[in-house]
Amino acid sequence: MMRVPVTLLLSLLVATPVLAQKPVTPTGVWQSPGGNTRIRISKCGQNICGKVAWASERAKADAARGGHPNLIGMNLFEDFSRTGPNQFQGRVFVPDINRRFNGTLTVDNPKTITVRGCLVRNTGCRSETWTRVGN
Repeated sequence: MMRVPVTLLLSLLVATPVLAQKPVTPTGVWQSPGGNTRIRISKCGQNICGKVAWASERAKADAARGGHPNLIGMNLFEDFSRTGPNQFQGRVFVPDINRRFNGTLTVDNPKTITVRGCLVRNTGCRSETWTRVGN
């Protein structure tokens, strides 16, 4: 009977989840934490982007005060490219203040994503967890 070293078995057990992890794409409709905005994430060339599919009156008013009276259809998640099996990096546009920030989008599970934007080099960062509301 052949004996397999314990270290070999342990390394196979640890490596298996990494090998089995398939890349995911967060296409679909996602709602902001406060429920004021819904974004449709879709393929944009080689990358993904997220356009406003629906917004509350409050969100529309906030965007208008920032100089953007037509919030519906605006691209808020811009040019996100894959950086890992469940992570993307790109730019986040915040119409209320008319600014773009470096950001990441992480697919936490089939029902939630975390979007993180930072002012400069991981300083002044803010994260939000968005919930899937449609395909």
